[in-house]
Amino acid sequence: MAMGASWMQSKIGDFGSNTILKEHHLSLLFKCDGFDKASSRRIKWPFQINESTLIIIRHGESMWNEKNLFTGCVDVPLTRKGVEEAIEAGKRISTMPFDIVYTSALVRSQMTAMLALTQHCCQKVPIIIHNENEEAKIWSQIYSQDTKNESIPVVKAWQLNERMYGDLQGLNKQETAEIFGKEQVYKWRRTYEVRPPNGESLEMCLQRAVAFFKDNIEPQLMAGKHVMVVAHANSLRSIIMYLDNLTPQEVINLELSTGVPMLYIYKDGKFIRRGSPAGPNEAGVYAYTSNLAVYKEKYDKMLQVTPKRR
Repeated sequence: MAMGASWMQSKIGDFGSNTILKEHHLSLLFKCDGFDKASSRRIKWPFQINESTLIIIRHGESMWNEKNLFTGCVDVPLTRKGVEEAIEAGKRISTMPFDIVYTSALVRSQMTAMLALTQHCCQKVPIIIHNENEEAKIWSQIYSQDTKNESIPVVKAWQLNERMYGDLQGLNKQETAEIFGKEQVYKWRRTYEVRPPNGESLEMCLQRAVAFFKDNIEPQLMAGKHVMVVAHANSLRSIIMYLDNLTPQEVINLELSTGVPMLYIYKDGKFIRRGSPAGPNEAGVYAYTSNLAVYKEKYDKMLQVTPKRR
């Protein structure tokens, strides 16, 4: 372990003059599966970065996805397939760095995030942050700094919820098309400004989701934090529209598969889409950025020099 720590500290390079000094914890690496748990002492070191990573994931298949029902803001859990998709997503991003996680207020989003984090190499505990009122803040307070260091904060936000589909929620999509006509249902589902009866348009969903992203998530990325966002097809379409500067026509044709991570790099005030990590050991993911490549190199080196737990 000492040998690994020494190697880590000696190989920290200069990432450039316009960097943000950030303190990372080696336990992110020491706590990976196979490391000697008895030796997982916390060592701090300065790590200079000028970029951060953003992973966005649409939740795994829900029980109403399976039944082809309009779900919207109805709080429906994952199917078995959805659970498997969430776990597979976690495997794909298992060696990506994370500092904070954002989910919607709906259980399918939170289940996906929690299941994905069970696969992460750091083995940190995801802790849902309760800021609903002062009592909730006090009752959920953690008083051990060591415990905080072993945790990843998870922030719930209703602004990341799926579009509210109004009177369509709970209706079968195929049957609704037969009653109202395919063209009308297409307008409700896929146009930018048209609202379903008593529901939200994509434009309305975008206003709340992007406002929350700008006010809460983007500042974390600007500060050098690595962020994961787990939400829904339309709230994520809205955020991607902002990140990729898409037109309304482009965004309504954007398809997001359930449980598939998408990687962005935030650097010099810009978002660069890098696609979806194909697997936890996919070299191409890390080749997109020098900092991720160094992160993975150190992770792989620690695996080589640290005895595996028996």
